[in-house]
Amino acid sequence: MKYFTLLFQMGWLGLTSISFGQTETHLKNLKQLTFGGDNAEAYFSPDGKSVSFQSNNAAWGLKCDQIFHLNIAKAAKDTTYKPRLISTGKGRTTCSYVMPDGKTFLYASTHLASDSCPPAPQTNGKYLWAVYKSFDIFVADAKGKIVKQLTNSPGYDAEATISPQGDKIVFTSDRSGDLELWTMDIDGSNQKQITFGLGYDGGAFFSPDGKRLVFRASRPQNPEELEDYTTLLKQGLVAPTAMELYTCNVDGSNLKQVTRLGKANWAPFFHPSGKKIIFSSNHHSKRGYDFQLFMINADGTGLEKITDTSVFNAFPMFSPNGKHLIFSSNRNNHGSRDTNLFIADWVD
Repeated sequence: MKYFTLLFQMGWLGLTSISFGQTETHLKNLKQLTFGGDNAEAYFSPDGKSVSFQSNNAAWGLKCDQIFHLNIAKAAKDTTYKPRLISTGKGRTTCSYVMPDGKTFLYASTHLASDSCPPAPQTNGKYLWAVYKSFDIFVADAKGKIVKQLTNSPGYDAEATISPQGDKIVFTSDRSGDLELWTMDIDGSNQKQITFGLGYDGGAFFSPDGKRLVFRASRPQNPEELEDYTTLLKQGLVAPTAMELYTCNVDGSNLKQVTRLGKANWAPFFHPSGKKIIFSSNHHSKRGYDFQLFMINADGTGLEKITDTSVFNAFPMFSPNGKHLIFSSNRNNHGSRDTNLFIADWVD
């Protein structure tokens, strides 16, 4: 789900005078990989040499997010490099992932419902995400041909990621009446609901050993919040301004709340050790729109700030060998509203 596109529309991220931070000690040899539009959710291939990601770069003729495959070495050397389109170019897409074979790609798309981009939600001045009922999850080859449809239940199916072991997929679905986490086998079979708490559960990732999940969740705390959540969900909307991080086993057992920071804590990913979690948060911001990367122990202790440059940093992912971190940031955008992909050597 493209979180920051709406932030731009709301004016949350429109003031970026970039000065590079001096305290980003975990990040070395930072390199910019894209140059224009909103680029997000870049996730490594199994060999760590490429990523799949989503972009709405108007210079590429896009009207809403489509999925691309980017060669990291080429992108780091050539600012004019255009990655390969691997979605159909129709509808809106989100949440791609390279399949275990390194040759096919998982992503969600609305293209079966319409060739056009679905309309933006009517938010009436509120910060809301659209949960399009027309999203289903597909597998495409490197030329963009759909080779398999993994979900076909009515309602929202998206936010899919793959276990490092290559056997399981976790995704978010509202097919049971609420936005819950589900798992399925890599071929789309054996679909099971694994979370059941009322609220939005999404953006899940597997631990390095494939035994646990980390995800973001909203949990209405009183009757008024409950009414707001259920009313918006009926309209295909969620308000993501209050989210915390949780972990659980792959079957949903041993559910634990990791953060209690307030505001929006999201885009979590396990550190290669499996003992820490990197994520994006605005809990420290007085005005709400300053999103930085943080890291925390899986037990909720040891919070550490990772970035301090620009006002939007999110979607962090470690490379399979743990040596690199890729993330999205609106640093170095020369005062525009562009958000680009950056990769850095990771220093523990």
